[in-house]
Amino acid sequence: MAVVAKKSSMIFFSDPADHYCHRVRIVLAEKGVAVDIQNVNPDNLPQELSDMNPYNTLPTLVDRELVLYEPNVMMEYLDERFPHPPLLPVYPVSRAQNRLMMHRIQKDWCALVDIIVNPNTKETPANRARKELRESLLAIAPIFAEKPYFMSDEFTLVDCCVAPILWRLPAMGIELPKQGKAILQYAERLFARESFQESLSEIEKEMRE
Repeated sequence: MAVVAKKSSMIFFSDPADHYCHRVRIVLAEKGVAVDIQNVNPDNLPQELSDMNPYNTLPTLVDRELVLYEPNVMMEYLDERFPHPPLLPVYPVSRAQNRLMMHRIQKDWCALVDIIVNPNTKETPANRARKELRESLLAIAPIFAEKPYFMSDEFTLVDCCVAPILWRLPAMGIELPKQGKAILQYAERLFARESFQESLSEIEKEMRE
């Protein structure tokens, strides 16, 4: 199901180039949610955003009276609000493991992505972050070959976090060698999903052209 870009009770304020916004758009598309996606320039935020979000940040999700401004909270809220298809396991232990993986992705990979894509980052720390991210991915490459999705037989919120990072590797100047074949195959499975294709902004499409 596609994200329906029309007026609805739900509004998503999104930076079309940001990987945190992208992960939420994947969930919205996966769930087939009718949502009004507002593409926002992060350097020129609308006044209405600051009126609703005390941190004046992107992404921001508005569902009637509810305003959320933390992407992982948005993803779990959407998974509970629209339970089909489920994107977290049923059992508490498995759910906790997924949440822990999302936390590790944030600490180990997203922090490096943030350094690389920040236009204010100097060349040396950016190159250091590229090297660390590449090596970190390659270190766990065998895991990607074990199951169709990230340590799972089913597509989950963890995949929604990983997919935007892998999509941005070429734009970040990171190329994986043959040792990363399993990662590239996993990435192609994610990129082929209808929900992923529907989630892409025009800026994100251009990243791979």
